[in-house]
Amino acid sequence: MRIAFVGKGGSGKTTLSALFSRHLARSGAPVLAVDGDINQHLAEALGYDGDLPAAPPLGAHLNAVKDHLRGTNPRIASAEAMIKTTPPGRGSRLLTLLGDDELHARHVRRVGDVPLMVTGEFEESDLGVACYHSKLGGVELYLNHLVDGPGEYVVVDMTAGADAFASGLFTRFDLTFLVAEPTRKGVSVYRQYRDHAREFGIRIAVVGNKVTGEDDLLFLKEEVGDDLLTHLVHSPFVRAAEQGREQGGLESLEAHNRHALNVLRETVDACPRDWATLHRHAVEFHLRNARAWAGKDLASQVDPDFVPGPASLI
Repeated sequence: MRIAFVGKGGSGKTTLSALFSRHLARSGAPVLAVDGDINQHLAEALGYDGDLPAAPPLGAHLNAVKDHLRGTNPRIASAEAMIKTTPPGRGSRLLTLLGDDELHARHVRRVGDVPLMVTGEFEESDLGVACYHSKLGGVELYLNHLVDGPGEYVVVDMTAGADAFASGLFTRFDLTFLVAEPTRKGVSVYRQYRDHAREFGIRIAVVGNKVTGEDDLLFLKEEVGDDLLTHLVHSPFVRAAEQGREQGGLESLEAHNRHALNVLRETVDACPRDWATLHRHAVEFHLRNARAWAGKDLASQVDPDFVPGPASLI
């Protein structure tokens, strides 16, 4: 299952991405956390203190990622011919979650109990000439070529605001959790996401955060209605963790907030995977991006008789 955490900058989406990833890992579930935010703070939120070597970022090795994933697909002649939205076809190298393959071995490092993959920050050579979506291409290609199943989880901390809609990455998830503070600014991103996601049938659920009382909760209910799934209250545990003073592990998280994490998992587990729709969206945004960014028709890269899924691994 693929889960995105989105929201206004400062809403707490990175913190919730980390808490949810740790919650899943603590249960023994296979999980991969992915930092897809321009501000790369997920490792720190997971407890990284610099003692272990960081994994090479996907964004800095995009051509190598492409070369690995294209495999022997005859429709993709080279890594240079592949763009960030190119969907898999027969001959492509498909991935299983944390499988024994070159990409996972190179780009994943464990932070505490959670395997982590990072997109990477801007480099000096990027300044003034590149947008962050070029970095996110590695995440989009990864998800396009991943055949994950029920009970397996990829948790992606996304860029702030509605920026994810600048590419087809927003269609790569089974469920998107929109983290909202109980403020007008906090729910403004929700309205943007709701309207864009509705057009493509993308599932979203609002998670209230930093709720301090009934007035905050009532505000969220009035603003987002039935899309409000659950909420987290102000957390001394999180504040202590952010100051490097966490003690006792995740079991020390406040009872209400532990319950909220359970609700998130139950909601994700109840979402059925529709491989055909997932692939249809991938193809649609590939053709859009080819025309807009590559300046040419790359329909020939689409294998019309291929749909990824468990059967494609056989």
